[in-house]
Amino acid sequence: MPAALPRPEHRQLDHEVRLEWGREGAALLAAGCSVVIVVDVLSFSTAVDVAVGRGAAVLPLRSVERDRPVPPGVVRAGPRRGPGPSLSPASLTGLSAGTRLALPSPNGATLCAAVAATGAVLLAGCLRNASAVAAAARAVGGPIGIVPAGERWPDDTMRVAAEDALGAGAIAAALPGRSPEAELAAAQFAAARNRGLRDVLAATCSGRELHAEGFAADVELAAALDASAAVPRLRAGFLRAA
Repeated sequence: MPAALPRPEHRQLDHEVRLEWGREGAALLAAGCSVVIVVDVLSFSTAVDVAVGRGAAVLPLRSVERDRPVPPGVVRAGPRRGPGPSLSPASLTGLSAGTRLALPSPNGATLCAAVAATGAVLLAGCLRNASAVAAAARAVGGPIGIVPAGERWPDDTMRVAAEDALGAGAIAAALPGRSPEAELAAAQFAAARNRGLRDVLAATCSGRELHAEGFAADVELAAALDASAAVPRLRAGFLRAA
């Protein structure tokens, strides 16, 4: 009889930096890590970085909650093609400091909700703030979980998203003690960086969709490696500068 495979919850307990995908990965890592980094490059985490970098605070909303009441004084993000703030990072570059923005997202915000319920420290990471988020995660102490969000197939199962692998890899590359999964993401990031992150992001499925829909500026913003020192951390329900 072949030896039994280790149970998933025990796979990475001997690594300081661990990586798992999607909702299930977020739940698994939040149960065993001091800090969990949610990575949704196109576009939730990038939008959060832009907003927080301008002194705003972001209330993550799952897409199914987009119409739920929000606290007084909170601005609700609108459709991507609307005139005001939205999930498009480019729409947030003029956001005023002190703005409190409710931002619906089917992937990144959903993972934030899953992690928030566990009490783990939650950070939002992307290519723009990879080094800053990695440093902040190390400062917390204890095991670090990195969760690339991925996209959803029509049946609501997760689809691996190359852009999220690269964002997770950029963060993992700045951290020691990586699991094999985190090490692979770091290697993918290094290869993409050698080719040109902007070109690689633009060639992904999500990047092509955004270009076709007229949101090429969002891809440009997302590809700006370490352009930001913002570290969005969830406090009292809002992602704010750490």
